[in-house]
Amino acid sequence: MLEVAGIDVYYGEVQALRKVSLQVLDGESVTVIGANGAGKSTILRTVSGLLRPREGSIRFDGHELGQFPPYEIAALGVAHVPEGRRVFPELTVLENLEMGAFLPAAKKKRQETLTWVFEIFPILQERSKQIGGTLSGGEQQMLAIARGLMLRPRLLMLDEPSLGLAPIVAENTFEKIDEIHREGISILLVEQNVVRALTLAQRGYVLGNGQIVLQGAAAELLENEQVKDAYLGIG
Repeated sequence: MLEVAGIDVYYGEVQALRKVSLQVLDGESVTVIGANGAGKSTILRTVSGLLRPREGSIRFDGHELGQFPPYEIAALGVAHVPEGRRVFPELTVLENLEMGAFLPAAKKKRQETLTWVFEIFPILQERSKQIGGTLSGGEQQMLAIARGLMLRPRLLMLDEPSLGLAPIVAENTFEKIDEIHREGISILLVEQNVVRALTLAQRGYVLGNGQIVLQGAAAELLENEQVKDAYLGIG
């Protein structure tokens, strides 16, 4: 489904990614872990078209994303839920969700998708008339994910969904992500909670200084001594 092949990405003259390659298969859940500043968010921003690689290629469902603008990449079925939630604080929950269905194909199925989203996140139906900026942090994160789902994506990319959340709220968020994956949606997850990320995913990539330094089955990475030492503190 998604194939990232040897991409180099820069911010100005500062190189953020070096020959990064990864894959997400249809129906698969994949995570990217690594230290802060390693370039994890840059991968998602590049796939969604917010950044352009100087070298390498990105293909999704057979399409070379190349110079596609972000809205055309979204139209192919790629939804990006960025770090920090970024809900529209002055809009209601329902209006935030409707903003997620901004493309013509998604608009046609908006009511059907709303019903589905409310089944996954019933609290959002209860809060549908509430202003987005007045929701709790956990509710805003659910709203951000649900807004991504309104696109009816084939690939849902999540950037640090547990950031800033209390442990019990974060766990609820992870359970919802697992439920979404079981609905058949492919997941590409960037997450600071390494243990939870690797238990949610089927495969994982470890990013260090803008390069892939380890990859493999998530369960194997969880037992890897290098991962334990660097990220779990139990090596």
